[in-house]
Amino acid sequence: MRNKIDRYIFIRLFAITIFVLGVLIFIFLVIDFSNNSDDFTDRGATFIEIFGDYYLNYIPEIIRLVIPVAIFVACLYLTGQMTDRLEITALKAAGVSLYRLIVPYLLFGFIMLVIISYLDGFIIPDSNSKRIAFENRYLKDKTEKVDRNRIYRQESENTIFEIRTFDANQKIGYNIEVIEFEGDSIKKMMKIQRMEWIPNDSLWKYTDIEEKTFTPTGYVDEYSDSMRVALNILPRDLARTTSDIYQLTYREAYNYIQSIKRSGASNTELPQVQFYGRLAYPFSIIVSILVGFAIASVRRRGGRGFHIAAGLTISFLYLALMKVIEPFGGQGALDPVIAATLPHVFFLFVGLVLLFAARK
Repeated sequence: MRNKIDRYIFIRLFAITIFVLGVLIFIFLVIDFSNNSDDFTDRGATFIEIFGDYYLNYIPEIIRLVIPVAIFVACLYLTGQMTDRLEITALKAAGVSLYRLIVPYLLFGFIMLVIISYLDGFIIPDSNSKRIAFENRYLKDKTEKVDRNRIYRQESENTIFEIRTFDANQKIGYNIEVIEFEGDSIKKMMKIQRMEWIPNDSLWKYTDIEEKTFTPTGYVDEYSDSMRVALNILPRDLARTTSDIYQLTYREAYNYIQSIKRSGASNTELPQVQFYGRLAYPFSIIVSILVGFAIASVRRRGGRGFHIAAGLTISFLYLALMKVIEPFGGQGALDPVIAATLPHVFFLFVGLVLLFAARK
């Protein structure tokens, strides 16, 4: 009998989740289109570009964002329905505890967690890159750049770069000054009019270089038309945006964070919070199931109205806590790992307390 119950719960959860997910995606797309339709028209986006390049690539990210909410609603609805029909009461009388009854819910949650983690780690970044490229062309008036003018980078332990202007599209920097130290003294200074990334060779090409090498008795001036050099600084290190992490796979995102740390860039906490937040977010599915099941498995005055109100309240508090905590991690007031995981740990604790407190 228990296997039949498990299959029933699993199949019903899946069906309700798919339905709620479809409704949420539809609502999201309608609202987004109504907000951006004027920009689409004014900036000349074609129908194929809007729905092929933008919305088709937006759907995977929407799924990632709303899947915990869809599963939470499905859990509340199915469990509340079983409670109202006294099915859970009958199962308890037959010797099935709530701890046993939640097993198919958790199994469903772990399967969805693995699927979403895989999509977020390997599939969604590519679609995000295409979507963000469309947004940059047709929608965004304000830049998401983290670094503007006067970009400072530490290329090595003894070498510092100052780049006055960097064109991210062309991967060209202008008016560069390089200072190389030896101990506490300046060993060499270079003024470079232009540095251009050569992708085929993974090198930078300097143009119009004035080099000044200091000696115990003075300095020596040299001039070069051009030269090619290999640096620890890459174009992406000079053209950071607040959406970079969401366009990279998990491995690429980790390497990106290590790269900007090595380059001496400032504000490295924000991409770390975003990265750890991506890793932790799928676990909100398990948290949602625990909280939803614990709330809806007990008959309460108000019936489904109470379940809906409690679900909306908890969802709002959950999302609000994530949004409130994230800036503290991004500004360095909290460790990025703590800022990314604290909301999930807190509501996991809430879910466990509610489950233990429920009548078995």
